[in-house]
Amino acid sequence: MKSYCLLFLIFLSLSCQEKKEKENTDSLLKEENQLPPIPQSMVLFGETIDLKDEDIRERLDQELIVNAYFHSSTTLIIKRANRYFNNLEKLLKEEKIHDDFKYLCVIESNLTQAKSPAGAMGFWQFMPQTAAEYNLIINPEIDERLDIQKSTRAACAYLRKSHAEFKNWILVAASYNRGMGGLRSDMKKQYTSNYFDTEMNNETARYVFRIMAMKIILENPKAYGFKVPAYALYPIQKTKAINISLPITDLALWSKNNGVNIKIVRKLNPWIKGNSLTIQPINYIIALPIANTI
Repeated sequence: MKSYCLLFLIFLSLSCQEKKEKENTDSLLKEENQLPPIPQSMVLFGETIDLKDEDIRERLDQELIVNAYFHSSTTLIIKRANRYFNNLEKLLKEEKIHDDFKYLCVIESNLTQAKSPAGAMGFWQFMPQTAAEYNLIINPEIDERLDIQKSTRAACAYLRKSHAEFKNWILVAASYNRGMGGLRSDMKKQYTSNYFDTEMNNETARYVFRIMAMKIILENPKAYGFKVPAYALYPIQKTKAINISLPITDLALWSKNNGVNIKIVRKLNPWIKGNSLTIQPINYIIALPIANTI
């Protein structure tokens, strides 16, 4: 009888301990999976957005959940942002475009030299025809859509042109996806004057909310579960500029003669497509690494 009671007490103790551990685990998982509450308002492109409207809150909530729990993709964006945001912010400031448009760049390409199935390329995802309109050169040797400096300035030129028509930066952002003509047509048919009141195709309907979500997460990544230590962030690449005015017939040899291999030259200058730069006029700036930085 004593033996039976002792076994029962041991079993009861183990059961209680197991239940307590499960409750602690469930509590921890619940806490870790809980996103911060959506604020009552936020500022985007210098404009205040009222987030108390149920439709707006739910659409933003969707994009916050998608990006907060797409952990691998958002983690890589956080790492790349450390490398590229400083340069993007500098270019946007020089072009007198609001700093928040760097988040538009994020949702367009994840800060990679992406190529879409439709043929758009680069950080800002220019199509060939639009690239030509904004003086980005595409030929058998180079593709300036992949030049961060030039493509960012071209994107800024588009944004300024769109703002001259819509007079509202949120509509400008929507037009980057929908096109100025498409956005104008949507609002005219529906008698609307702002993005949030206008019914659009699914991609454009989500577009500004994706920008909003990425701004919220990237401004406070720890609150959304992203604890990327400083040492894990991708460092800014330190480079020197080499002006090129004469043809390069063998880029691999040119690279070797400049103390670097062609792999690194392509990494720092993804706009160079081939192994030569011979098409006139030749007036290029090639970035090379400062010793021991790549």
